[in-house]
Amino acid sequence: MTSARPDVTERDREQEALDKIDLVRARAPRFRDERITMAHGAGGKATSTLVQGLFVPAFDNDILSRLDDAGVVEIGVSRLAMTTDSFVVRPLVFPGGSIGDLAVNGTVNDLAVVGARPIALTLAMVLEEGLSSEILRREVEAIARAARNAGVSIIAGDTKVVERGHADGMYICTTGLGRVDERATLSPRCLQPGDRVLVSGSIGDHGTAIMLARGEFELEAEIVSDTRSLWPVVDVLLEAAGPHLRCMRDATRGGVASVLNELAVASGVAVLVNERAIPIHPNVAGACEILGIDPMYVANEGKLVAIVAPEAADRALDAIRGIPGCEDAADIGEVRTEPRSMVLVQTAFGGRRVMDLLVGDPLPRIC
Repeated sequence: MTSARPDVTERDREQEALDKIDLVRARAPRFRDERITMAHGAGGKATSTLVQGLFVPAFDNDILSRLDDAGVVEIGVSRLAMTTDSFVVRPLVFPGGSIGDLAVNGTVNDLAVVGARPIALTLAMVLEEGLSSEILRREVEAIARAARNAGVSIIAGDTKVVERGHADGMYICTTGLGRVDERATLSPRCLQPGDRVLVSGSIGDHGTAIMLARGEFELEAEIVSDTRSLWPVVDVLLEAAGPHLRCMRDATRGGVASVLNELAVASGVAVLVNERAIPIHPNVAGACEILGIDPMYVANEGKLVAIVAPEAADRALDAIRGIPGCEDAADIGEVRTEPRSMVLVQTAFGGRRVMDLLVGDPLPRIC
């Protein structure tokens, strides 16, 4: 019978584990999978390997390599942002929204978090044979209403019809164009130790609402999607924090956990999250606990993560809370030096754990 070496402390064992994780993460991603699985679209490690191991090397350029939510190009004296997205949510209608307004808000939010005021969208609709005209008309109206609310115009589009059984009613693909605000000097690579991590409201609402709307888990709770345009939040953040606003991300696939991991890797810093400070609606927390899901990995469609220098964090948080729907915005953690490129959670019990990217696909398709 053997026992642990008396000269090895708990801190030593923790550091050894962190060193092993850091060694694995330091390897360049290589896409070697023989088949595409649902995990490749879940926003976790499989998605990261697909994007960084296949797409980025193939389309190699300085803009794409930044892996921002939207690409920024300079044309004359203007900086324009472009993004593209696809929406394959099921069911088409869910508490708090539908695929139509989700498509608009998801696209304008990718523009907003790079500091760009949304201007225009293109819209492609893939319709399934047999789709009710009433459902189609309802979603067109939802798209038009969301576009008006977001201050954008639909300026071009395309329509395709596929055979019955080849789509979940409809899929929507969008491209968004925006003008980068002069106040925005953002980069996911500029995080510094001491920076504060802010979230613009309670997390996990959208993904949980979708899961329960499918009726697969025999759970009932009053949870609605948070789908909305984030430009009003970004606008006040740019005004309140100015150059002290390091970067922003909307926490969609993979949730807040994936966003923080991406930023930690991009800047080579650590992020320490205070579990007690994370805003979660009680119904969302209860549903996630029953389902065995960490709400930090659940998708949002109207919440962002902002990294702000400590001297501007309080006024930035106050500004966010002044926006309707963002009253629960919170400071949930800080940027640190070590362990490099990792996200740690300070638990409610006083311990620490690593919050890594998702390995598989534990969640149903929600965007």
